[in-house]
Amino acid sequence: MIKICLTFITTIFLSASAFSQWKPNKPINIIVPWAAGGVTDQMIRITAGDLEAELGQKIIVLNQPGASGSIGTKNALEAPKDGYTWTSGAPKDVGSYKIMGMLDTTLQDWHLYLHLAVPSIISVPASSPYKDMKALLDAIKARPSQISIATAGVNSSGHTAAEQMAASSGIKYKHVTYDGGNPAVIATVAGETDVTTQLSTEQSEMIKGKRLRPLAVVGDKPIEIEGYGKIPPLSDFIPGFKVPVSYFGIFIPKGVPPEVITTLDKIWADKIAKSEVIKKYATSRGALMVVSAGAEAQKISMPAVADAAWQKFDAGQAKISPATVGIPRP
Repeated sequence: MIKICLTFITTIFLSASAFSQWKPNKPINIIVPWAAGGVTDQMIRITAGDLEAELGQKIIVLNQPGASGSIGTKNALEAPKDGYTWTSGAPKDVGSYKIMGMLDTTLQDWHLYLHLAVPSIISVPASSPYKDMKALLDAIKARPSQISIATAGVNSSGHTAAEQMAASSGIKYKHVTYDGGNPAVIATVAGETDVTTQLSTEQSEMIKGKRLRPLAVVGDKPIEIEGYGKIPPLSDFIPGFKVPVSYFGIFIPKGVPPEVITTLDKIWADKIAKSEVIKKYATSRGALMVVSAGAEAQKISMPAVADAAWQKFDAGQAKISPATVGIPRP
């Protein structure tokens, strides 16, 4: 069983002579390309306090949902490269936009600052007749394309999780999309949809409040949510099921002044890696705190990028082959 833990992955060590301090002279905008209340929105708002204390400037969180996160990401990519506009989310999403025909960008266009690893959970409303994962799988097999699954949209973590489950079990489901993880979760709580496969951080409060019934975590290891207990892995119901870890964090487009990056590198290693606020958030919501930046962040993000990109290509959902943008088949 995975216990919630704190992992530090720090790859950049800066000497005092090499460090050029960036002192922003106006507020910094962080675009959340999803609706308010989802994991990206939550994590940016709890991280903003630490960043403001270190940078001495206000962090403004801007929710710009739409097109599975690609609209807000595009706005950050096309903003002036002065270091004052960042974005956020999962590298898996950014790494898949180009092959989906949503946005001409790849993961290599961004400086990644990661601090959470978050699994997806398969949950049903508290009133659902499906008491366990086997019952749900049996129902979906018996009623192809009729059981509805709510996600934050094509290319979202929830959609990727649903597709991973479908590919491994041979099921077909009805996909219902929303502008973010929180709306997808709320829709399932309200009974608008039969299932949600959104992230643990987005579901945890509803699970602890007994408004959602978690059936399985999308992975090969169980997790614990503080105040609820253990949730079994999907591999208990689909033998051999395994998926790569999906990370979340802040992204800064390449081309900004170098002092912006050296400053953020140092803050990430010295402050964010020791943040008790982020650690508490992860522990209470079934996530892992994993702090990484630079080349290491790019490296650990690629398995989830490759898995998502090739999954969509094999399902006929991609516009181009991932191989054409340097994403090897996993």
